[in-house]
Amino acid sequence: MSSRLSLGSTATAVALLSVTLTLTAQEPAHASANRIRLGNASDTSRTSWNGPAFTMNGAGAVIPASMSRAVNDITGGTGTMDVVVLAGSAPTSGSATPECDTVMTLTGVNSCTTWTLTAAGDGNNSQVNTDVRNAEFVYFAGGDQCRYAAWKGTALEASVESVVAKGGGSGGGSAGHHINSPIVYDACNGSVTSAEALANPYDRYISFTTGMFEWANYGAVVNDSHFVTRDRMGRTMAFLARSVKDGLAPGGAAWGVGVEEGGGSLYLDRNGMATQYGKDAYVVLADHQPEQAVDRKPLTYSGFKIWRLTPGSTFDFKNRPTCGYYLRSVTNGVADTNLYNGTPQTNCGSQGGGTLAETEPNDTRDAANDATTLASPGTVTGSMKSTTDRDYFKVSLNSGQTASVNCAVPSAYDADLYWLDSTGSTLERSVNNGAGSDESVSFTRTAAGTGTYYLELEAYAGSGTASYSCSVTKS
Repeated sequence: MSSRLSLGSTATAVALLSVTLTLTAQEPAHASANRIRLGNASDTSRTSWNGPAFTMNGAGAVIPASMSRAVNDITGGTGTMDVVVLAGSAPTSGSATPECDTVMTLTGVNSCTTWTLTAAGDGNNSQVNTDVRNAEFVYFAGGDQCRYAAWKGTALEASVESVVAKGGGSGGGSAGHHINSPIVYDACNGSVTSAEALANPYDRYISFTTGMFEWANYGAVVNDSHFVTRDRMGRTMAFLARSVKDGLAPGGAAWGVGVEEGGGSLYLDRNGMATQYGKDAYVVLADHQPEQAVDRKPLTYSGFKIWRLTPGSTFDFKNRPTCGYYLRSVTNGVADTNLYNGTPQTNCGSQGGGTLAETEPNDTRDAANDATTLASPGTVTGSMKSTTDRDYFKVSLNSGQTASVNCAVPSAYDADLYWLDSTGSTLERSVNNGAGSDESVSFTRTAAGTGTYYLELEAYAGSGTASYSCSVTKS
């Protein structure tokens, strides 16, 4: 949690803008909602947009470089768009609209409206939802993410999702960064330090909200902010161990995204490619069950995989890398030294034992998760989230090479396994009957050269969040 930041240096621009202030007294149940609009009083009207786009900031302020890219990508470089800022509290000093002050300096912005909503019921305010649905980007200000989590299940949650669905975007800083991950450390019981979280990963200050915003290519992620300055690597490790242990992360692997304050911003484009701006960010992976994660005992977890993203570097969230990380562990609540620096591993392919957790959407061959660089023997994991779910993984085989795939299927559903060629034709299949029935296939490439193939897991009966696990061995 953090206080909202003020950008008073841009206040002089406000005099040139159209400003409206509306207290929603006409809706007594939502009288806590304040509205301030800068820029054009009328919304942009357009039939299509080119997003989605997301900005994940380490502190509450809008970062001009990443926000400008979001505006350009969403508009396609032509015309203008509207932005709404959602805040759970008013700034304590300076401008009343610090985020919009910055947004209105950017090319391609038609208007920016700040809504300050101090009650959970404000999520059903009709004017708030109209403004949000008419916007092309929603920015969550810094403050208290617990207030944002209280909007789960309100009309406002659906309104924000509609902005992303039409090709707009979402983002935020500090608390606003937290709320944009599918697993939200909500801080509703108070803020936790790294030392406290490592000493007891079930500390009463650690609570999560799930099932709110689940953006494409960003599955199984826990966001954290002010990352290096406030030394939050340790608590992120505890959050990830909890997420794996408690089944919050589909596929049995959880990812942390920690962004540094002072200008740090992770920009995520429509294809799942992230670019880092300003200051460093860290991607942290927990891909196995913790050795110890129980209440009132310190955390033990071996081998967190950590990618350090310096400004200008990229990270593919759609096809998440299986190499380039450094390793750090926690033993009896004590983390290794040098958590924020390490030598990236470059020989991951020869080690074996890699894991690729599915990232939705991966329901077609075109959207398949890329397992071509997965070490052998490796593992792909996921779950059948609906009775019509299909998960695709792309693999490759050299001439004369054999792939053996063995899938452990949980008792929650019956899933079938298919081995497809590059055109989608079935070459091998395993369709054992019954929930929890394991599946296996084997295929040898006899043609010359290297070929592309696809593993398809298809729900036959039942569904659930319990994970399947498929070992993939090439020989």
